Amino acid sequence: MLAHSTSADTTLLIEAAERAGEIAMRYFRADHRVWEKDDGAGPVTEADLAVDAMLRAHLLGARPGYGWLSEESADDAARLSCERCFIIDPIDGTRAFTAGEVSWAHSLAVAEAGRVVAAVVAMPAKKMIYAAGTGTGATRNGTPLRVTEATGPDDISIVTAKPNLAPHHWPGGLPRNARHYRPSLAYRLALVAEGRYDAMVTFRDTWEWDIAAGTLIVQEAGGTVTDRLGTPLRFNTPDRLTAGTLAANPALHGNLMARLAQ
Repeated sequence: MLAHSTSADTTLLIEAAERAGEIAMRYFRADHRVWEKDDGAGPVTEADLAVDAMLRAHLLGARPGYGWLSEESADDAARLSCERCFIIDPIDGTRAFTAGEVSWAHSLAVAEAGRVVAAVVAMPAKKMIYAAGTGTGATRNGTPLRVTEATGPDDISIVTAKPNLAPHHWPGGLPRNARHYRPSLAYRLALVAEGRYDAMVTFRDTWEWDIAAGTLIVQEAGGTVTDRLGTPLRFNTPDRLTAGTLAANPALHGNLMARLAQ
């Protein structure tokens, strides 16, 4: 039996995210080294690695029995046998970070039996922390969050990259929409959770660390999150990928899925 409650894990993630923000802000809009990962996987910076190292030491130091899955750490299959696992993106939106833009995030989650049970999406440059625990609701800086009530599927706001609105993705007809964009997938989900936008969608296969924390935050704000086929998401999986992501309130989610399935 685990010795730590979900609320205790959420508190731990908030504390860790605050420490991560202190580190990242030392590099933000300052000179720092940037490398390109192999196989076109995108950039990584000194800040990503410094945050990852701190988070691994701090979180596993507090929860030595938990598994570890992070974008910037070598994967260890031992995590698959752990009852709970940290799922971490040290900096989600690294290109925005290196460009001096503010919409990057730390994405921290704890998964148990395939489901996220504690989550934090922290935005140090915007001084915002989104948090959620199973059954306790979602908050931004302590204020409760709620998804919108728009049923659509037309005349809605969607936070997404432009390619996801190509007509061939929507056999039932592309929803009339106002499109918005943020580079961080974790932040896109948080924006749906707080009701800034009605829906978030990405059709590309998605790394777990980009969406784990945001998924619980949307769910605890009353929303539904699935893959692009409508299947509930599972986390701490062997391949670490989901088949895209669709998030919205339950009614709108169902109506968007109908447009995708026709």
